[in-house]
Amino acid sequence: MAMPPAPSGAAFFPSPTRDLAEGLANLRTQGLTIFPGLLEGRSLQRARDALYRAAEDDAARGRHQAFSLDYAQDRSNRRVWNVLSRDPIFEDLAFHPDALAYVKGVLGWPALLGNLSANITGPGGGEMVLHADQIFVPEPWAPEPQGLNIAWCLDDFRESNGATRFVPGSHRLNRPPQGQEGVEEARPLEAPAGSAVIFESRVWHQTGNNRTADEHRAGVFAWYTKPIYRPQENWFLSLRPEVRDFASEEALVLLGYRTEGLGLVHGRSPA
Repeated sequence: MAMPPAPSGAAFFPSPTRDLAEGLANLRTQGLTIFPGLLEGRSLQRARDALYRAAEDDAARGRHQAFSLDYAQDRSNRRVWNVLSRDPIFEDLAFHPDALAYVKGVLGWPALLGNLSANITGPGGGEMVLHADQIFVPEPWAPEPQGLNIAWCLDDFRESNGATRFVPGSHRLNRPPQGQEGVEEARPLEAPAGSAVIFESRVWHQTGNNRTADEHRAGVFAWYTKPIYRPQENWFLSLRPEVRDFASEEALVLLGYRTEGLGLVHGRSPA
């Protein structure tokens, strides 16, 4: 199968939509969809403040981490892990009903929350390598996605400040990129703060180059998988106890505390 064509401008991406059926169709044909205004007003500001505060705390304690796929280890780009334990507002993102509707529509149910982490690209930050998120899955890949990523835009995503670059339709190749394949076809997905960019695990993408002198661009990434895969974050060791203690039944399933078939204790789901 040939590489998807590389048209320019907004036509490269599906139109933003709040309609689930249309969004699921976008995921099937292009590998991604944009949900506008999913986080607004006070909730958006609280999430943004909480994330930047967590990043500052990490830096103050020497826990600053570069992107795991940024081979140059660019110190302008930061990753914040275990965001779910940083502030209750992030529970609202991970378990948002509209987000879970996409999880169920793409992966089925039950599913697992693999992690909830954040990427912050700073002034002069370089590009991440082009990749697909299910690189942990042995090839040949199954003909359907094994994971789903929901990127919550806490700042405006613009080409100039490092908006994530995608190759829509690349999921139909059903494999990761090889060498420099797809780099010329990748385009930045621009979206206002509060948008959610939902993309399946096989579509090729990368963090863009932040060419600004003084802007940071933050996104929180909720990564969900089919239940046969081990979560990237070990919730049993890292999660704040109160998140688990007050979690909904759906959240307990996503965190692995309620199970079906796998992860049983004496043949039954943990309490």
